Amino acid sequence: MGPSLTTIVESALLRRLVGGTVLLPGHDTRVVELRVHGVQGTTAESLVDAVAAVDVAGDGVGRIVRPADRLLRPAPGPVLQADGRPVPRIVEGYIWGGMTSGGWAKATWALLFPFSLANVAHWMLPPAPERSAIAQALGLLLRALLRLAALLLTTLLISQLTVVGLDMIAAQCLAPNAPCLGSLVPNELRELSWFRPALGLLIPAVAVFVLHRVSTVDWKIDLTAPKEGRPGQTLSGMPGASVAADPDTAAMRALHTAASLAVIALLALGGPAAPSSTGVGVTVCWTIALALLGLTALGVMLLDDPTGGAPHRPGRWVRVGLGAWPRTVLVGASGLLLVGTAVVLGPLPVDLPVRLPGTDVTVQVVAALLGVVSIVFAVLLVPAALLARRTWSALPRELRPWAGGWMAAPMLAIAALLGGGFGAGIALTIRPLIDRSLTLPQGYDYLSLLWGVAGTLAAVSALCAGGATFVVRWVTERRGRAWPREVALLHADRPQDAARAASAWWWARWERRHSHHALLVMATVLCGGALVSAVLRLKGVPPAAWARPFSTVGVAALGLLAVSLLRLVYLAARRPETGRRVGILADLASFWPREAHPTVPPCYALKVVPEVAARAAEHLKDPGTRVVLTGHSQGTLLVAVAAARLLESLPEADRSRVGLITAGSQLQWAYPRAFPAVVPHSSLAELAGGLGGRWRALCRGTDPLGGAVTTWRRQVFDGMLLGVGFREDGTEGALEAATTGPTGALVLGADHWLPDPQRGPFAGRRWLPGVNGHADYSADPEWDRAVAIAAGLERADSPPPASGLVLPVARKAGTPAEEVKPPLGS
Repeated sequence: MGPSLTTIVESALLRRLVGGTVLLPGHDTRVVELRVHGVQGTTAESLVDAVAAVDVAGDGVGRIVRPADRLLRPAPGPVLQADGRPVPRIVEGYIWGGMTSGGWAKATWALLFPFSLANVAHWMLPPAPERSAIAQALGLLLRALLRLAALLLTTLLISQLTVVGLDMIAAQCLAPNAPCLGSLVPNELRELSWFRPALGLLIPAVAVFVLHRVSTVDWKIDLTAPKEGRPGQTLSGMPGASVAADPDTAAMRALHTAASLAVIALLALGGPAAPSSTGVGVTVCWTIALALLGLTALGVMLLDDPTGGAPHRPGRWVRVGLGAWPRTVLVGASGLLLVGTAVVLGPLPVDLPVRLPGTDVTVQVVAALLGVVSIVFAVLLVPAALLARRTWSALPRELRPWAGGWMAAPMLAIAALLGGGFGAGIALTIRPLIDRSLTLPQGYDYLSLLWGVAGTLAAVSALCAGGATFVVRWVTERRGRAWPREVALLHADRPQDAARAASAWWWARWERRHSHHALLVMATVLCGGALVSAVLRLKGVPPAAWARPFSTVGVAALGLLAVSLLRLVYLAARRPETGRRVGILADLASFWPREAHPTVPPCYALKVVPEVAARAAEHLKDPGTRVVLTGHSQGTLLVAVAAARLLESLPEADRSRVGLITAGSQLQWAYPRAFPAVVPHSSLAELAGGLGGRWRALCRGTDPLGGAVTTWRRQVFDGMLLGVGFREDGTEGALEAATTGPTGALVLGADHWLPDPQRGPFAGRRWLPGVNGHADYSADPEWDRAVAIAAGLERADSPPPASGLVLPVARKAGTPAEEVKPPLGS
């Protein structure tokens, strides 16, 4: 027999007396658990923990799935035990992995990674205090410099592709009587006056067309989803409040396209110094190209971000001037300029070796301008970060932004140097494939030296980091500090599990603490190589004999960079599993809307968040339904933003039926520290207060990618886990000592620290032996208990269930799994 009604009522009353108010579930109460996965995508079956799953809603790009029976019909999920009573549960999953991987089109997004990094740098800017006019002005200037750097990054790539198409292939390789590609292109065709200029200009023009098309791709939001807030409305303090589509994207797209076509024409006509000839046609086209580049640079700097209710900001008149028709005229005029360039260019030189006069100077000027803008940006970011320091100075060091809020500068530096390296790597890769005698721009010698020095510094840095890690690990073991004290609490009387967990805890904590240092080291070594090559170039000193080994390493590194990205694109399009691995980079970078750079993959958050919120609101129309949003890894940021949107839009009665679970989350150790203006610590406190104890965070110390979310300054004292964290009312302060749940988890505040390896096996539960780290959080027996608490049907500090109630209980050490039997009536 199952538990009697009297037992259930007594248990519920006891929980009210001990742990506060917990509503007794009615006969029509049900829980909808809406899951959102993390990076790398997943299958529908894995997301909902079922052997079969079917779509129940969605448009195929964003899919909502449920477990299925043998006839592939939607089936209910496993019954949820809450407060000693079984409650019906529906498990749904939202799959968004198809937005970042699958097919040739999405696979090519890996090539746009430098552009994505420049766009991410915009979201890493520190917050500008509202009452500081200097901080507001610095923020305005920094955003303008970021957009200018993004434009220069685009023109640098296009100019490097023009070097490949117009200089290497058209001017040198396809010259009449040249042996290069002689079996493929007959000499008669090479002697046609229009063939070589047209072909040379066509190659970069196709690249511009592809980039333009990529920038127009966007995800269509389900019509049932609530509309995003309009520009002009007041932003809340919730997480991700500023994550919204930028209406300036179309204008920036037109400006980038026009600048790309103009730089092709400028390089072909002699470069920025002077036109290649005194002909009227050449001079006119050269002047128009230079003017277009100046106007587009001015335009992107004046287009400030209106998101968040500032239509009065500078640039509103530029926004009006770049409406639909003016944008069409601008792009069309740029296209006509390129056609006119092909007409006035005339026959290319015949003698070999020959160099187009605008090749060297154009690439070097664009690269130099990009470097100067990046340096100015880094310098101005210092006072901006210092002024923003007041917003986080009261926080403990472990919660403060990385690099003191200066992280956007190294991110932009990495984007610039990776972008320039990729473009040069294409030329260095193609040259040995067609003819090694082809001549490259002189600046490529310094670029290869840059990457050679950077590669050498990176190798030395890796050796030093590895040695330092080994020494620190050895010292901690000698001093007996290799075992985190939390491990002794989670794995009491289980020495083998404790030994495995201790090692995993140490390495996971090391990775979380030093992951951002890897980005800083990468930016430092690249900038070190750039400094060496820039000094030599400014002094006009060619790379000396001692630099030849570095140049050789640089050529190999640049070629490897280009070949690796192209190979990943091919594998991602042909093999879905590889595509999901490549999608890791796209998943992380494509969360952010287009702001600094329009030619980046479309932001999936603008589709996922409103559709998840709309699905939850649809379920909440039933007054007996409670919705628990659950996310894993990157999905935790998505569900946190979705929960914030629900709290802002739902009435009070419905808000009390919304819960949140984050598992393996980066919402404390990564996102608030990397993006302090978008996911600040204060926004998480406001979200915790709005949910009133219905936010539960599952975490493992063995997880290198996830960590605690709602607690910090944890320490073990006298056999108790203590710490500071968010309270149910949204305030912060010292918490009561952690309690041990029936599954062996330590519950401190809203954080559930799971024993890993598990303290099982458990009857009726899937068993996962060994250290699980970042995977399979939903398989842990504490998952169901967290769902019940997030649904408001149970409290974390409730006493153990009455006898006869079904709840997984950790078996004692040494108890064989076969001796663990389910309670009677289960």
